[in-house]
Amino acid sequence: MREFDGVGSEDRFVSRREPSGTAHRIYLPFILLLLLFTPSGDSSWWYIGALGARVICDNIPGLVNKQRQLCQRHPDLMQSIGEGAKEWIRECQHQFRHHRWNCSTLERDHTVFGRVMLRSSREAAFVYAISSAGVVYAITRACSQGELKICGCDTHRRGRASDEEGDFDWGGCSDNINYGIKFAKAFVDARERMVKDARALMNLHNNRCGRMAVKRFMKTECKCHGVSGSCALRTCWLAMSDFRQTGDYLRKKYNTAVEVTMNQDGSGFMVTDRDYKKTTKNDLVYIENSPDYCLMDRSAGSLGTAGRVCNKSSRGMDGCEVMCCGRGYDTTRVKRVSKCECKFKWCCAVECRNCEETVDVHTCKPHKKPDWLDLT
Repeated sequence: MREFDGVGSEDRFVSRREPSGTAHRIYLPFILLLLLFTPSGDSSWWYIGALGARVICDNIPGLVNKQRQLCQRHPDLMQSIGEGAKEWIRECQHQFRHHRWNCSTLERDHTVFGRVMLRSSREAAFVYAISSAGVVYAITRACSQGELKICGCDTHRRGRASDEEGDFDWGGCSDNINYGIKFAKAFVDARERMVKDARALMNLHNNRCGRMAVKRFMKTECKCHGVSGSCALRTCWLAMSDFRQTGDYLRKKYNTAVEVTMNQDGSGFMVTDRDYKKTTKNDLVYIENSPDYCLMDRSAGSLGTAGRVCNKSSRGMDGCEVMCCGRGYDTTRVKRVSKCECKFKWCCAVECRNCEETVDVHTCKPHKKPDWLDLT
Protein backbone atom coordinates (compact mmCIF):
# COMPACT_ATOMS: atom_id res chain seq x y z
CA MET A 1 0.00 0.00 0.00
CA ARG A 2 1.34 3.44 -0.97
CA GLU A 3 1.67 5.98 1.81
CA PHE A 4 1.19 9.72 1.82
CA ASP A 5 1.77 12.30 4.51
CA GLY A 6 -0.94 13.63 6.78
CA VAL A 7 -1.90 17.29 6.96
CA GLY A 8 1.08 19.58 7.50
CA SER A 9 1.77 21.79 10.48
CA GLU A 10 -0.73 24.53 11.11
CA ASP A 11 0.10 28.09 10.02
CA ARG A 12 0.17 30.66 12.78
CA PHE A 13 -2.91 32.86 12.73
CA VAL A 14 -2.43 36.34 14.13
CA SER A 15 -5.20 38.87 14.45
CA ARG A 16 -5.89 41.95 16.46
CA ARG A 17 -8.68 42.03 18.98
CA GLU A 18 -11.35 44.60 18.27
CA PRO A 19 -12.73 46.51 21.24
CA SER A 20 -16.42 46.11 21.73
CA GLY A 21 -18.50 48.72 23.46
CA THR A 22 -21.80 46.96 23.12
CA ALA A 23 -22.82 44.10 25.38
CA HIS A 24 -24.41 41.06 23.74
CA ARG A 25 -28.10 40.54 24.42
CA ILE A 26 -28.82 37.19 26.06
CA TYR A 27 -31.75 35.20 24.73
CA LEU A 28 -32.22 32.89 27.76
CA PRO A 29 -35.26 30.89 26.57
CA PHE A 30 -33.60 30.33 23.20
CA ILE A 31 -30.35 29.17 24.80
CA LEU A 32 -32.16 26.75 27.11
CA LEU A 33 -33.86 25.18 24.10
CA LEU A 34 -30.50 24.84 22.34
CA LEU A 35 -28.90 23.09 25.27
CA LEU A 36 -31.88 20.82 25.83
CA PHE A 37 -32.08 18.84 22.60
CA THR A 38 -28.62 17.55 21.73
CA PRO A 39 -25.52 16.73 23.79
CA SER A 40 -22.80 19.28 23.04
CA GLY A 41 -20.21 16.54 22.55
CA ASP A 42 -21.81 15.58 19.24
CA SER A 43 -22.42 19.14 18.14
CA SER A 44 -20.74 21.04 15.34
CA TRP A 45 -19.92 24.64 14.45
CA TRP A 46 -22.20 24.02 11.44
CA TYR A 47 -25.13 24.89 13.74
CA ILE A 48 -24.07 28.56 13.63
CA GLY A 49 -26.07 28.79 10.40
CA ALA A 50 -29.27 28.10 12.31
CA LEU A 51 -28.55 30.81 14.89
CA GLY A 52 -28.32 33.71 12.43
CA ALA A 53 -27.75 37.03 14.15
CA ARG A 54 -28.23 35.50 17.62
CA VAL A 55 -24.63 34.37 17.83
CA ILE A 56 -23.59 34.26 21.50
CA CYS A 57 -20.18 32.66 21.62
CA ASP A 58 -20.37 31.09 25.08
CA ASN A 59 -23.59 29.30 24.23
CA ILE A 60 -23.05 27.97 20.71
CA PRO A 61 -23.17 24.17 21.07
CA GLY A 62 -20.18 22.23 19.79
CA LEU A 63 -17.48 24.92 19.77
CA VAL A 64 -14.09 23.96 21.20
CA ASN A 65 -12.09 26.52 23.20
CA LYS A 66 -10.10 27.88 20.25
CA GLN A 67 -13.26 28.32 18.17
CA ARG A 68 -14.97 30.05 21.09
CA GLN A 69 -12.01 32.41 21.49
CA LEU A 70 -12.07 33.31 17.78
CA CYS A 71 -15.83 33.84 18.05
CA GLN A 72 -15.40 36.21 20.98
CA ARG A 73 -12.68 38.20 19.22
CA HIS A 74 -14.52 38.41 15.91
CA PRO A 75 -18.31 38.20 16.38
CA ASP A 76 -18.83 39.88 13.01
CA LEU A 77 -16.96 37.02 11.33
CA MET A 78 -19.25 34.53 13.04
CA GLN A 79 -22.25 36.16 11.42
CA SER A 80 -20.55 35.78 8.04
CA ILE A 81 -19.82 32.12 8.82
CA GLY A 82 -23.48 31.64 9.75
CA GLU A 83 -24.64 33.08 6.42
CA GLY A 84 -22.01 30.97 4.67
CA ALA A 85 -23.30 27.84 6.41
CA LYS A 86 -26.73 28.34 4.89
CA GLU A 87 -25.12 28.73 1.47
CA TRP A 88 -22.96 25.60 1.56
CA ILE A 89 -25.80 23.50 2.96
CA ARG A 90 -27.98 24.65 0.04
CA GLU A 91 -25.15 23.74 -2.33
CA CYS A 92 -24.78 20.31 -0.74
CA GLN A 93 -28.51 19.70 -1.17
CA HIS A 94 -28.32 20.84 -4.79
CA GLN A 95 -25.45 18.49 -5.58
CA PHE A 96 -27.21 15.47 -4.03
CA ARG A 97 -30.81 16.30 -4.90
CA HIS A 98 -31.07 13.24 -7.15
CA HIS A 99 -29.37 10.79 -4.79
CA ARG A 100 -30.68 8.49 -2.07
CA TRP A 101 -28.75 10.54 0.48
CA ASN A 102 -29.73 14.09 -0.34
CA CYS A 103 -27.83 16.06 2.32
CA SER A 104 -30.90 16.22 4.54
CA THR A 105 -30.66 18.36 7.66
CA LEU A 106 -32.46 17.79 10.94
CA GLU A 107 -34.34 20.57 12.71
CA ARG A 108 -33.27 21.48 16.24
CA ASP A 109 -30.27 19.16 15.98
CA HIS A 110 -26.88 20.68 16.81
CA THR A 111 -25.13 18.12 14.59
CA VAL A 112 -27.19 19.47 11.63
CA PHE A 113 -27.02 16.18 9.66
CA GLY A 114 -27.61 13.68 12.45
CA ARG A 115 -25.83 10.37 12.94
CA VAL A 116 -24.95 9.98 9.26
CA MET A 117 -21.82 12.07 9.93
CA LEU A 118 -20.57 9.64 12.57
CA ARG A 119 -19.53 7.23 9.82
CA SER A 120 -16.24 8.08 8.08
CA SER A 121 -17.88 7.79 4.67
CA ARG A 122 -17.76 9.54 1.30
CA GLU A 123 -20.72 11.64 2.39
CA ALA A 124 -18.87 12.84 5.49
CA ALA A 125 -15.82 13.59 3.33
CA PHE A 126 -17.93 15.78 1.02
CA VAL A 127 -19.68 17.61 3.86
CA TYR A 128 -16.42 18.48 5.61
CA ALA A 129 -14.93 19.70 2.32
CA ILE A 130 -17.93 21.79 1.23
CA SER A 131 -18.36 23.28 4.73
CA SER A 132 -14.70 24.31 4.88
CA ALA A 133 -15.01 25.80 1.39
CA GLY A 134 -18.14 27.64 2.51
CA VAL A 135 -16.29 29.35 5.36
CA VAL A 136 -13.49 30.46 3.01
CA TYR A 137 -16.04 31.81 0.53
CA ALA A 138 -18.13 33.63 3.15
CA ILE A 139 -15.18 35.26 4.94
CA THR A 140 -13.45 36.29 1.70
CA ARG A 141 -16.65 37.81 0.32
CA ALA A 142 -17.34 39.70 3.55
CA CYS A 143 -13.79 41.11 3.52
CA SER A 144 -14.18 42.41 -0.02
CA GLN A 145 -17.59 43.93 0.70
CA GLY A 146 -16.24 45.90 3.67
CA GLU A 147 -18.42 44.08 6.20
CA LEU A 148 -15.54 43.15 8.54
CA LYS A 149 -13.23 45.38 10.58
CA ILE A 150 -10.24 43.06 10.52
CA CYS A 151 -9.83 42.59 6.76
CA GLY A 152 -10.52 44.22 3.42
CA CYS A 153 -9.46 43.81 -0.17
CA ASP A 154 -6.19 42.08 -1.05
CA THR A 155 -3.69 44.93 -1.37
CA HIS A 156 -0.71 42.81 -2.41
CA ARG A 157 -1.47 42.89 -6.13
CA ARG A 158 -0.18 46.22 -7.41
CA GLY A 159 1.67 47.46 -10.48
CA ARG A 160 1.74 46.19 -14.06
CA ALA A 161 1.06 42.67 -15.27
CA SER A 162 0.06 40.95 -18.49
CA ASP A 163 -2.12 38.15 -19.82
CA GLU A 164 -3.06 36.76 -23.23
CA GLU A 165 -4.92 40.01 -24.01
CA GLY A 166 -1.98 42.27 -23.23
CA ASP A 167 -0.77 44.49 -20.40
CA PHE A 168 -2.96 45.70 -17.54
CA ASP A 169 -2.72 47.44 -14.16
CA TRP A 170 -3.66 45.69 -10.96
CA GLY A 171 -6.32 47.72 -9.19
CA GLY A 172 -9.87 47.56 -7.98
CA CYS A 173 -10.69 45.21 -5.09
CA SER A 174 -9.12 41.77 -5.36
CA ASP A 175 -10.81 39.16 -3.16
CA ASN A 176 -8.66 38.47 -0.10
CA ILE A 177 -8.69 34.69 -0.56
CA ASN A 178 -5.56 34.14 1.54
CA TYR A 179 -7.15 35.73 4.60
CA GLY A 180 -10.29 33.64 4.07
CA ILE A 181 -8.21 30.46 3.89
CA LYS A 182 -6.14 31.37 6.95
CA PHE A 183 -9.14 32.12 9.14
CA ALA A 184 -11.05 29.05 7.90
CA LYS A 185 -8.06 26.86 8.73
CA ALA A 186 -7.75 28.30 12.24
CA PHE A 187 -11.48 28.06 12.97
CA VAL A 188 -12.67 24.92 11.17
CA ASP A 189 -9.63 22.73 11.94
CA ALA A 190 -9.54 23.60 15.65
CA ARG A 191 -11.62 20.62 16.81
CA GLU A 192 -9.71 18.08 14.72
CA ARG A 193 -6.34 19.38 15.99
CA MET A 194 -7.30 18.28 19.50
CA VAL A 195 -7.21 14.55 18.71
CA LYS A 196 -4.88 12.20 16.85
CA ASP A 197 -7.05 9.52 15.32
CA ALA A 198 -7.92 8.39 11.80
CA ARG A 199 -11.18 10.36 11.64
CA ALA A 200 -9.47 13.60 12.69
CA LEU A 201 -6.82 13.13 9.99
CA MET A 202 -9.53 12.38 7.45
CA ASN A 203 -11.44 15.53 8.39
CA LEU A 204 -8.32 17.71 8.27
CA HIS A 205 -7.42 16.39 4.82
CA ASN A 206 -10.94 16.99 3.44
CA ASN A 207 -11.12 20.42 5.09
CA ARG A 208 -7.97 21.38 3.21
CA CYS A 209 -9.38 20.07 -0.08
CA GLY A 210 -12.41 22.30 0.40
CA ARG A 211 -10.32 25.39 1.12
CA MET A 212 -8.10 24.85 -1.90
CA ALA A 213 -11.14 24.23 -4.13
CA VAL A 214 -12.28 27.84 -3.66
CA LYS A 215 -8.82 29.18 -4.52
CA ARG A 216 -8.70 26.93 -7.58
CA PHE A 217 -11.47 28.92 -9.24
CA MET A 218 -10.16 32.44 -8.67
CA LYS A 219 -10.49 34.43 -11.88
CA THR A 220 -9.20 37.72 -13.27
CA GLU A 221 -11.84 40.39 -13.94
CA CYS A 222 -11.03 43.60 -15.78
CA LYS A 223 -12.49 47.00 -16.58
CA CYS A 224 -11.61 48.83 -19.79
CA HIS A 225 -10.65 52.51 -19.93
CA GLY A 226 -10.44 54.37 -23.18
CA VAL A 227 -12.30 56.34 -25.84
CA SER A 228 -15.74 54.88 -26.59
CA GLY A 229 -15.11 51.96 -24.28
CA SER A 230 -11.95 50.78 -26.03
CA CYS A 231 -9.51 48.70 -24.01
CA ALA A 232 -6.49 50.92 -24.47
CA LEU A 233 -6.01 50.66 -20.70
CA ARG A 234 -7.25 47.90 -18.42
CA THR A 235 -7.56 47.67 -14.65
CA CYS A 236 -7.87 44.11 -13.33
CA TRP A 237 -8.44 42.34 -10.04
CA LEU A 238 -8.83 38.76 -8.77
CA ALA A 239 -12.32 37.55 -7.88
CA MET A 240 -13.87 34.32 -6.66
CA SER A 241 -16.04 32.41 -9.09
CA ASP A 242 -19.61 31.47 -8.25
CA PHE A 243 -19.76 28.95 -5.40
CA ARG A 244 -21.53 26.52 -7.73
CA GLN A 245 -18.19 25.85 -9.45
CA THR A 246 -16.67 24.81 -6.14
CA GLY A 247 -19.69 22.59 -5.45
CA ASP A 248 -19.47 20.95 -8.88
CA TYR A 249 -15.75 20.33 -8.43
CA LEU A 250 -16.13 18.77 -4.98
CA ARG A 251 -19.04 16.67 -6.23
CA LYS A 252 -16.72 15.16 -8.86
CA LYS A 253 -14.13 14.58 -6.14
CA TYR A 254 -16.83 12.74 -4.15
CA ASN A 255 -17.32 10.38 -7.11
CA THR A 256 -13.59 9.57 -7.19
CA ALA A 257 -12.94 9.67 -3.43
CA VAL A 258 -10.12 7.41 -2.25
CA GLU A 259 -10.50 4.81 0.49
CA VAL A 260 -7.65 5.00 3.03
CA THR A 261 -6.48 3.50 6.31
CA MET A 262 -4.32 5.07 9.00
CA ASN A 263 -0.62 4.20 8.90
CA GLN A 264 1.06 2.51 11.85
CA ASP A 265 2.62 5.59 13.42
CA GLY A 266 -0.60 7.62 13.14
CA SER A 267 0.97 10.40 11.08
CA GLY A 268 -0.96 9.87 7.85
CA PHE A 269 -2.88 7.49 5.62
CA MET A 270 -2.24 4.57 3.34
CA VAL A 271 -4.37 3.99 0.25
CA THR A 272 -6.14 0.64 0.53
CA ASP A 273 -6.00 0.00 -3.22
CA ARG A 274 -2.47 -1.26 -3.97
CA ASP A 275 -2.88 -0.35 -7.66
CA TYR A 276 -3.67 3.29 -6.94
CA LYS A 277 -0.67 5.28 -8.19
CA LYS A 278 -1.79 8.92 -8.19
CA THR A 279 -1.20 11.49 -5.48
CA THR A 280 -4.10 11.95 -3.07
CA LYS A 281 -3.30 15.55 -2.14
CA ASN A 282 -6.36 16.99 -3.90
CA ASP A 283 -8.66 13.97 -3.54
CA LEU A 284 -11.34 13.48 -0.93
CA VAL A 285 -10.59 10.52 1.32
CA TYR A 286 -12.83 8.22 3.35
CA ILE A 287 -12.33 5.26 5.70
CA GLU A 288 -15.68 3.42 5.83
CA ASN A 289 -18.03 2.36 3.08
CA SER A 290 -21.39 4.13 2.95
CA PRO A 291 -24.70 2.48 3.77
CA ASP A 292 -27.08 2.15 0.82
CA TYR A 293 -29.52 4.69 2.36
CA CYS A 294 -32.47 2.64 1.05
CA LEU A 295 -34.22 2.14 4.39
CA MET A 296 -34.66 4.24 7.47
CA ASP A 297 -31.93 3.34 9.94
CA ARG A 298 -31.70 5.65 12.92
CA SER A 299 -28.41 4.16 14.12
CA ALA A 300 -26.78 4.95 10.75
CA GLY A 301 -28.62 8.26 10.30
CA SER A 302 -30.32 7.04 7.12
CA LEU A 303 -33.77 8.51 6.43
CA GLY A 304 -34.52 5.99 3.66
CA THR A 305 -36.08 6.81 0.30
CA ALA A 306 -39.76 6.05 1.00
CA GLY A 307 -41.84 8.90 -0.43
CA ARG A 308 -38.97 10.39 -2.44
CA VAL A 309 -39.85 11.67 -5.91
CA CYS A 310 -38.16 9.68 -8.70
CA ASN A 311 -37.84 9.95 -12.48
CA LYS A 312 -39.57 7.06 -14.21
CA SER A 313 -37.67 7.49 -17.48
CA SER A 314 -34.19 7.93 -16.00
CA ARG A 315 -31.57 5.21 -15.71
CA GLY A 316 -29.44 7.34 -13.38
CA MET A 317 -29.41 7.83 -9.62
CA ASP A 318 -32.70 9.75 -9.79
CA GLY A 319 -34.44 6.92 -11.68
CA CYS A 320 -37.20 5.05 -9.88
CA GLU A 321 -35.37 1.71 -10.07
CA VAL A 322 -32.27 3.06 -8.32
CA MET A 323 -33.88 5.63 -6.03
CA CYS A 324 -36.52 3.20 -4.78
CA CYS A 325 -34.05 0.34 -4.33
CA GLY A 326 -36.25 -2.04 -6.32
CA ARG A 327 -39.30 -1.54 -4.06
CA GLY A 328 -41.38 0.02 -6.83
CA TYR A 329 -43.14 3.35 -6.91
CA ASP A 330 -46.57 4.96 -6.67
CA THR A 331 -47.89 7.30 -9.33
CA THR A 332 -50.07 10.28 -8.48
CA ARG A 333 -51.66 12.55 -11.05
CA VAL A 334 -51.48 16.21 -10.02
CA LYS A 335 -52.35 19.55 -11.59
CA ARG A 336 -49.71 22.22 -11.90
CA VAL A 337 -50.14 25.88 -12.77
CA SER A 338 -47.37 27.69 -14.62
CA LYS A 339 -46.90 30.92 -16.57
CA CYS A 340 -47.34 30.59 -20.32
CA GLU A 341 -47.99 32.57 -23.52
CA CYS A 342 -46.00 35.51 -22.15
CA LYS A 343 -46.03 38.72 -24.19
CA PHE A 344 -44.05 41.92 -23.89
CA LYS A 345 -46.27 44.96 -23.38
CA TRP A 346 -44.99 48.48 -24.16
CA CYS A 347 -43.55 49.80 -21.89
CA CYS A 348 -42.19 47.92 -19.86
CA ALA A 349 -44.07 44.87 -18.63
CA VAL A 350 -44.53 41.20 -19.43
CA GLU A 351 -48.02 39.71 -19.30
CA CYS A 352 -48.54 35.95 -19.02
CA ARG A 353 -51.45 33.54 -18.78
CA ASN A 354 -51.74 30.94 -16.05
CA CYS A 355 -51.75 27.57 -17.76
CA GLU A 356 -52.77 24.36 -16.05
CA GLU A 357 -51.30 20.98 -16.90
CA THR A 358 -51.75 17.51 -15.50
CA VAL A 359 -48.56 15.59 -14.74
CA ASP A 360 -47.67 12.25 -13.18
CA VAL A 361 -45.54 12.33 -10.03
CA HIS A 362 -43.75 9.12 -9.07
CA THR A 363 -42.78 8.46 -5.45
CA CYS A 364 -40.93 5.50 -3.93
CA LYS A 365 -42.98 2.88 -2.12
CA PRO A 366 -42.20 2.26 1.55
CA HIS A 367 -40.37 -0.87 2.63
CA LYS A 368 -42.73 -3.79 2.99
CA LYS A 369 -42.24 -5.84 6.13
CA PRO A 370 -42.03 -9.62 5.72
CA ASP A 371 -45.37 -11.36 6.25
CA TRP A 372 -44.04 -13.34 9.19
CA LEU A 373 -43.52 -10.13 11.17
CA ASP A 374 -47.27 -9.47 11.04
CA LEU A 375 -47.91 -12.86 12.65
CA THR A 376 -45.81 -12.18 15.73
